Amino acid sequence: MRAYSQSKNNARVIIIQKLYGKFFNEDNDLDFPKHRFKKFIKDIVLGTIERNDLILDELNSKLGNQSIFKKSDKIFQTILKAATYEFMYKPNLSINIIIKEYLNSSNFFLEDSQTKYLNVLLDDLGKKLRSKNA
Repeated sequence: MRAYSQSKNNARVIIIQKLYGKFFNEDNDLDFPKHRFKKFIKDIVLGTIERNDLILDELNSKLGNQSIFKKSDKIFQTILKAATYEFMYKPNLSINIIIKEYLNSSNFFLEDSQTKYLNVLLDDLGKKLRSKNA
């Protein structure tokens, strides 16, 4: 069951949209309209953009040389980057909450099979990143 009506109010859907727009359209100006999670959205979006190279290095090292990341479609890559940023720089957020929120948001963008694959990757990635930082 997909929750399309709630998508425009979901903070992580907004994060994914902003990041996708910025990563794949350099001329895209980022604006952050009034939202109850504006500070959180702005923090994740700007932090992910700022630390993009470090996030890519972590994704490549943690996912191995299988080129999983490079073979994925652009929206899938964007979701992985945003979630990786949260795993690395938001230690006060539980891994399970981050995964659940991105999976719920991914239903708006991805097919069910891709969402299941994303679940496996995020779970593996979250455990590897948090165990390194712990």
